Amino acid sequence: MTRPQRLVVIGAGGRGRDAYGRWAIEHPDRATIVAVADVSRERRSALAAEAGGAAEYRDWRDAVADLGALGADGVIIAVPDALHVDVAIAVADAGVPFLLEKPAAPTLPELARLAGHARRTSSRLAVGHVLRFTPFWRSVKRIVDSGAIGRTMTIEVRENIGFWHFAHSYVRGNWRNSATSSAMVLTKTSHDLDLIRWIAGAAPESVYSIGELTWFRAENAPAGAPEFCLDGCPVADSCPFFAPRYYVDALADVSGHPVHLLGPDSSPSGRLAALRTGDYGRCVFRSDNDVADHQQTAMMFPGGVTATLTASAFTAENTRNVTITGSAGQLTGHMESGEIVVDLFSPTASLPEGLPLAAHEVETKPPMGHARHTVRVLMPNADLGDHAGHAGGDAALMSEFVDALREGTVGEGELSFETALDSHLIAFAAEESRLTAAHIDFAEWVGQLGIAGAPVPAGERPPLP
Repeated sequence: MTRPQRLVVIGAGGRGRDAYGRWAIEHPDRATIVAVADVSRERRSALAAEAGGAAEYRDWRDAVADLGALGADGVIIAVPDALHVDVAIAVADAGVPFLLEKPAAPTLPELARLAGHARRTSSRLAVGHVLRFTPFWRSVKRIVDSGAIGRTMTIEVRENIGFWHFAHSYVRGNWRNSATSSAMVLTKTSHDLDLIRWIAGAAPESVYSIGELTWFRAENAPAGAPEFCLDGCPVADSCPFFAPRYYVDALADVSGHPVHLLGPDSSPSGRLAALRTGDYGRCVFRSDNDVADHQQTAMMFPGGVTATLTASAFTAENTRNVTITGSAGQLTGHMESGEIVVDLFSPTASLPEGLPLAAHEVETKPPMGHARHTVRVLMPNADLGDHAGHAGGDAALMSEFVDALREGTVGEGELSFETALDSHLIAFAAEESRLTAAHIDFAEWVGQLGIAGAPVPAGERPPLP
């Protein structure tokens, strides 16, 4: 048997610890964490202890300098978005393959800097677009690629963010302000844009996007609402976003994500103390958020394929829906339930064999007498372990990354940086379109940026849109 791959985790927050690090701990025969770097002593020590006594570093630079001494086979980069490129370039220069949490870069200049450096140094990097590794989306892709629904005509993806999740992450949380993070279309829906690009099989020809921050604004605050929920909010009983109801009541039995973001004391009194003055206790109408709370993006792809992405904070569910129409059939799917319904217009048509982790049933009498197949994707799977974040995508991506480390293939196929680059560029184009009301000719726009096809000189990096 081959030895476990030695990993260094840089950034021990929600993703570094609870997603990627957790998988390594649950699969000691395949990976072992040899070092953890994080500015928070509590976070790095907790993960290092869970990993069996990994080395600890407060400064990521010191960890990168010791990669050789640590015998690192790979690095997980899960630091705040603004640090992604600096850490990635340092690890690339050290010659160690790495997995970079999405978004790869929070701004166009940073994306250009990373792309240029990655190409000059032939860096071996993968980006954490986990959804394409899920059994659900691999089944969708397999059905479309098989030709079962004919020539693809339209792709519709709906990102149901969930009213509570949006308030947590995009009004009160780390991704609330574009100046310190990035636009919501990148930080939240780069997953969805990656899926659309992956299914379409090519970069788009044009991009157009509309949306804005409409609801989570000061003028919509209830009369008398204070800056913090616990400062005597007059509508505490009825407000959907009253912080104690979410963090103290609804999540009473949760001590990990997202509760651990409040602070080290997860007791009810500790949570209440954190909410009195911390960001997660702020009134959602009185925060410093500026990212869109709903946005719709339309794309035209070669061959006449059109795609739309709808992202909304105002949903009860926190999942994704997909509808793909083709010349010979239609596919609809619901990620949380794992159900995919495929209507094939010919009564004798059938689905492809070998759907990933899926079982399917056939209904013989749909309304119009055609063939209807209902696929229920089985997930998680025993091979993925108990941690099934992002519908099993976190675990599946880590499994593929560790295999690629062992085989020396990080940076190839679906784990390559190039496969993630288009979705980032689409996101930046969509935000420029939203802000300017312009249709973006994608190829022309990318050509002007100088990102695709050739490194960008340091003095010629594009400005922010």
